[in-house]
Amino acid sequence: MSLELLSLDAIQEIAREYGYWAVFGGIALENTGIPLPGETIIIVAGFLAGSGELNYWYVLGSTIVGAVIGDNFGYWLGKVGGWPLLTKIGNFFRINPSHLEKARQEFSNNAAKAVFFGRFIAILRIFAGPMAGIAQMSYPKFLLCNFGGATIWALIMVTLAFFLGKLIPLASLLKLISQFGLIALAIVLAWIFIPLWWESKGKNLLPKE
Repeated sequence: MSLELLSLDAIQEIAREYGYWAVFGGIALENTGIPLPGETIIIVAGFLAGSGELNYWYVLGSTIVGAVIGDNFGYWLGKVGGWPLLTKIGNFFRINPSHLEKARQEFSNNAAKAVFFGRFIAILRIFAGPMAGIAQMSYPKFLLCNFGGATIWALIMVTLAFFLGKLIPLASLLKLISQFGLIALAIVLAWIFIPLWWESKGKNLLPKE
């Protein structure tokens, strides 16, 4: 994830002391929309499971449950009060309201993909739930995509940490996964903003009446 608010050693100590509660709490808070190093917590927990300090299945279950519950909180926060807050922030930064509305519509058109695949992408993992609520994505559809994405993401992350942690140092494993997340984020941003830039450029090239 994203913002490294704690050192790796500190996260390891937290994971050892609080175990599955640390995994559940860190992931739940991150998926609610709070920028905590949730992915780092998962990798550390999976690594500790690989070394026999934690149980693989309990780590996996804590990750899935935390991700699902956290995203649900984020969804309802976004649905109930997210749009007014977003418009206030937009006004503060002098962002045209029509641009915010267009961004909301763009997310709405791709909400299922964003919720399902967003967990694999740095930053988007934090905001996918609240943005789904702001975009008024139907709750049953959100719940299905949320649970499916959480399960696959948790299975991949915990399993990678469990097995690869036996072959390479923890710091190297975290760096590798972090780089993948940043690359995925760059691809998504390019996919969103390049068409908008191209459309804007095309309008500017049109002859004025």
